[in-house]
Amino acid sequence: MIVILQIVQVLLTVVWWIIIVQAILSWLIAFNVINTDNDTVRTIWEALRRMTEPLYRPIRRILPDFGALDLSPLVVLVILLILQKLVSAGINQLMFGVAASSV
Repeated sequence: MIVILQIVQVLLTVVWWIIIVQAILSWLIAFNVINTDNDTVRTIWEALRRMTEPLYRPIRRILPDFGALDLSPLVVLVILLILQKLVSAGINQLMFGVAASSV
C-alpha cells in the first residue's frame, strides 16, 4: 500500500510541474518572448495543452468567466497540493503510525 501511495505522490508531483511549465510557457507566448511559429515550441505547447486540458475543463465549467484571465491552473494546483498532503499523511500513517492530524 505504501508503494502505491508513493507512486501516486510522484505522479502528483509530475502533474504539478507540467502545469507550472505550461503556465510559464503561456506567459512567454503571451508576451511574445517566444512564438508558436517555431515548430518545437508549437509541439511542446500542444503536448502540454493536451495533457492539462482534461484537468482544466471541469474547473472552467464551475468558475465564472474572467475574460482573458484563466484561474483554472491555480485551482488545479491547489487541489493537487491538498491531494499531496493527504497522500503524504497516508504514507506517514502507514509507515510510522503517526496520526494524520499531527502531520
